[in-house]
Amino acid sequence: MKIKNFVSLFAVLALGLGVMSVSYAGSYGSQKIAYHINYDQAKRQGGALRNIQNHINAVGAENLDLRVIMRGKGLSLLLLPDEAGNTGLPVGNANEAMQAKIAGLKSQGVAFKVCANTVRGKKINVSDHLYDVSDSDIVPSGVAELSHLQHNGFTYLRP
Repeated sequence: MKIKNFVSLFAVLALGLGVMSVSYAGSYGSQKIAYHINYDQAKRQGGALRNIQNHINAVGAENLDLRVIMRGKGLSLLLLPDEAGNTGLPVGNANEAMQAKIAGLKSQGVAFKVCANTVRGKKINVSDHLYDVSDSDIVPSGVAELSHLQHNGFTYLRP
């Protein structure tokens, strides 16, 4: 008789824990996030894009205001590989695979912002050298943009 009660209690607890874990999933609420990329390693940049997609999967695109702020060597994420020699950046990582990842994130509402100081300093022609960047994607200063976003409730992440 006691074993039957124990089994019943265990089943109720297991069910309760299952319900708690189900109700927790997707309960992150709305979030404002600023991802900072200022490095040029393609593998690390690809990892950052995977982190962003995982973030979207967990929270839901409709619950996110997510921005990727690129400055310094981080602009290599959007720099076309054949154009690196025409700029002050050592490498361009925006090959077809990276472009597909970026396009997929943009289609889910992710904004990619580019530092104007880096554009000028590295002699980058936005329309010729960078993948899918328009004037509205340019911010005056990457670091000032990050500070502004944090002041306005964005969480800073640097994967």
